Amino acid sequence: MTRSASIHLITPFFKKHRWQIAAGILCLIVVDFLQLLIPRVIKWTVDGLTGYAIGSTGLLTYAGYIVIIAAFIGMFRYIWRRCLIGTSRIIEEGLRLRLFDHIQTLSSAYFDRTTSGDLMAHATNDIQHVRMAVGMGMVALTDSIVLGISAIAFMAYINITLTMFVLIPAPFIIVGTRLFSRRMHHSYRAVQGTFADMTEAVRERFAGIRIVKAYTAEQASSNEISSISREYVAENIKLVRVTGFFFPMMLFFSNLGMVIVLYLGGRLTIDQTITPGDFVAFISYIGLLTWPMMAMGWVTNLIQRGKASLERIDRILQTTPDVLDAPDGKPLSEIDGHIEFKNVSFNYPGTHRPALKNISLTLNAGSTLGVVGPPGSGKTTLLRLIPRLYDVGTGMVLLDGTDIRSIRLSDLRSQIAYVPQEPFLFSGTIEDNILAGGPVSGSDIVSAAEKAALRRTVEHFPNQWDTIVGEKGVILSGGQKQRVALARALIRTAPILILDDPISQVDVATGTAIMNAIQDMVGSRTIIIVSHRISAVRFADTIVVMDQGQIAAKGSHEELTAFDNFYTRTFRLQQLEEETCPQTVPLEPPKPAPVQG
Repeated sequence: MTRSASIHLITPFFKKHRWQIAAGILCLIVVDFLQLLIPRVIKWTVDGLTGYAIGSTGLLTYAGYIVIIAAFIGMFRYIWRRCLIGTSRIIEEGLRLRLFDHIQTLSSAYFDRTTSGDLMAHATNDIQHVRMAVGMGMVALTDSIVLGISAIAFMAYINITLTMFVLIPAPFIIVGTRLFSRRMHHSYRAVQGTFADMTEAVRERFAGIRIVKAYTAEQASSNEISSISREYVAENIKLVRVTGFFFPMMLFFSNLGMVIVLYLGGRLTIDQTITPGDFVAFISYIGLLTWPMMAMGWVTNLIQRGKASLERIDRILQTTPDVLDAPDGKPLSEIDGHIEFKNVSFNYPGTHRPALKNISLTLNAGSTLGVVGPPGSGKTTLLRLIPRLYDVGTGMVLLDGTDIRSIRLSDLRSQIAYVPQEPFLFSGTIEDNILAGGPVSGSDIVSAAEKAALRRTVEHFPNQWDTIVGEKGVILSGGQKQRVALARALIRTAPILILDDPISQVDVATGTAIMNAIQDMVGSRTIIIVSHRISAVRFADTIVVMDQGQIAAKGSHEELTAFDNFYTRTFRLQQLEEETCPQTVPLEPPKPAPVQG
């Protein structure tokens, strides 16, 4: 991809809004020409005054001309701002939505290697720079061309020789712009890269502010942000060294034209080659010409900044998901829920150690599979392959005898209710978070909450289902968050239910209530449960023991307790632990109000 190729991202917006842009540019040109009329009115006024050929009525007439011109300038300026700046906002919105929609299609592996801060910088800072380059860039470029050429034409009409002298600095401006534009482009890219790093660092520390406070790590956190901020400032200083020389250079050469007019134009006025009115008008045109000459520098600044941002956005949009629909992807409406792993192996991107090795496993429709094993044994990875959060490396996963890679992703995932190991809540209400599982009725919410042992807890909150959970569910306990995530999955009528350690953060009694509710679904859904608690999977039709990415043992609870050492040892230890806790304890008592801190 060449550097200029990223322009294709915004050309469709230009085509779609071409008439609005054309109207804006036309009004901008009208404004430029109206501005060029004012020095002519001033010339007539000065010549009339110096020749004693104008009275109060004439002065009032010329003043009226300027008022009328100013009124038209204001009207047409409103129109061009509405058309051009408004279009740049539409482009900003469209580009941001396209970026957001594309990011949502990217696979889990992309987010393993990309920080949230970097993505936030793309979605805010970079898109803002593109908007400025498109909106004010069009304005400054049009002004530079139209106002610049027209002002030169009006000056040439007054005196062509003086005009040629005034234009002597122009080649220096053009050459300087070309020399500095490339350096500015590289500097802007470096600045925006460090801005992304700083955004991620600040986001991460605000998200983990409670850990920072708990470990009195405020100073260390401040030092880290200070270090990144200094790097950001250093990159900006490098940029300022370029722009700090570039813009004064532009201003110097622009004012050099004014010096030439004052000296040579003054002499021509003394020699009566031009009238005093022409001299004053010439100075006014030089003032108007200063903006186009400065605008060339500003346009360069905006375009280089926008170009660097557009390239960064384009790199994301050019990223293809690792998990894609097959070209001939099959639609899927109803399934039985028969799942089969055939010689499945998998490595996480960038790693050499297999997370799964030669997994072969069959799960009949409506049956329950329990998965246990030590941490890092591949339990969660096994679950992630079913909804294709990651694709298998070798082998295949079959759903009702069909390779899941040949099924459309949206259809496949619509058949699965999934509770991840780490529950995530959005910063809305409890009801909103449960409804994230799909559009359902209020009675379904209560039913799902009841199965997740959540109903009594919620009903004791002051705002009940409308309780705001805060960022990542911060006002809820770990067990409450886990149960909200569980209710989100249970509210769906998907034929496959995947639960990754669903009761790891609740007490024994609450966990028992939840598992009893899940057992009531046996036969109606295909259920896969990963748990560190043997009691949570002992009712499963089949239990597999994972170890170092492989199936170390497989069987029912009775079979495994008879011959597998790990399973038996873990079960006995957990039995002893649970015997020390009364099983008749009521469900976790609800808090009267959310507690923070």
